[in-house]
Amino acid sequence: MSDLRQKITSFIAQEVAKANVGGLLRPPRVGFASPEDPLFHEIIRQVGPHHLHPFDILPETKTVVSFFVPFPKFVVEANRREKPVARLWGLAYLAANAAINHTSESLVTMVKDLGGQAALMPATYGFDPNTFKTVWSHRSAALIAGHGRFGLNRMLIGPLGGAGRYGTIFISKPIAPSPKQREDYCLNLKKGSCRSCVKACPVGALTDGGIDRHKCHGQCLSNSDFLNFYSGLGEVCGRCVTACPRAFIA
Repeated sequence: MSDLRQKITSFIAQEVAKANVGGLLRPPRVGFASPEDPLFHEIIRQVGPHHLHPFDILPETKTVVSFFVPFPKFVVEANRREKPVARLWGLAYLAANAAINHTSESLVTMVKDLGGQAALMPATYGFDPNTFKTVWSHRSAALIAGHGRFGLNRMLIGPLGGAGRYGTIFISKPIAPSPKQREDYCLNLKKGSCRSCVKACPVGALTDGGIDRHKCHGQCLSNSDFLNFYSGLGEVCGRCVTACPRAFIA
């Protein structure tokens, strides 16, 4: 592992640990991708021209750094058990977003201190109110950086499972890309033996053929109202994530 690759990997682990005040997060997994990877153009082709390319965010990008902050087993189990959504799941969601933003900002500063350029995308940000699509998909970038593959639940599932959050930083220093995951961790795609995520959706937003974003968002808002101390949080559900047998992988 190159010195800079090791330095960034260790730095992200340290910063996430600092932000993990409530113990609701597991140590992160870090991956790297080249902005020249043709899959970044493929995302734009599939999602739409509103989706940004790494060069749109930082023209000097040489490496896209992606990191996954997974949730521990007790958080996953709480959301499997409690309806409509577990308080712990909401707390972990908030903790992960805060850790990702803190870590991303710190890494941008570190890279600039090393004489490079860097930029970040926040853990959450505004989306189109009609399509519910954003200008950057952290999960798609994570796939390119070798974190996993998409499952039937439209979530990325990899070596540490699918329950967690992703961050993305763009840096002007070159680092060799991480190998992409070739294995499907989703049991339905791998063996055709599981539809737990589809069955778990309380409003039928998730089907074998896709996802109704309006129904999904409505349920997330309803859950946010249920957890009334999360005023304005919006995106809190995770039923399709935690119902998956591969939500947590040790």
